[in-house]
Amino acid sequence: MKKFCYVVLAMLPLTAFAYPIDVQKQLNGMSIDYNTYDTDTDIASIQVNNYGSTDAVCKVVFNNGPEAPRTRNIEVAAGKHKNATAKFNRTIIKMRINLTCTPK
Repeated sequence: MKKFCYVVLAMLPLTAFAYPIDVQKQLNGMSIDYNTYDTDTDIASIQVNNYGSTDAVCKVVFNNGPEAPRTRNIEVAAGKHKNATAKFNRTIIKMRINLTCTPK
């Protein structure tokens, strides 16, 4: 039983990696969907999928709290997807993403 406990405790730091990601979206009636990823302890990314028939211009603002927000502007063609990534200097505890998309 002791060996089992040591193995579980040794693997614990490998599993404690995720941080919560909150997304506030303003899609303006477009058929946009997204997937968020906690790529690393200091890197966050979002995949924006455009299921509509018109191209979209999206503004993504990554906010980690004490650091300055990182803004990414992406153009997502109709029926395609694009990724946006932001790297921070500190470990992310909670990520807030504002996604705003408008027709091109």
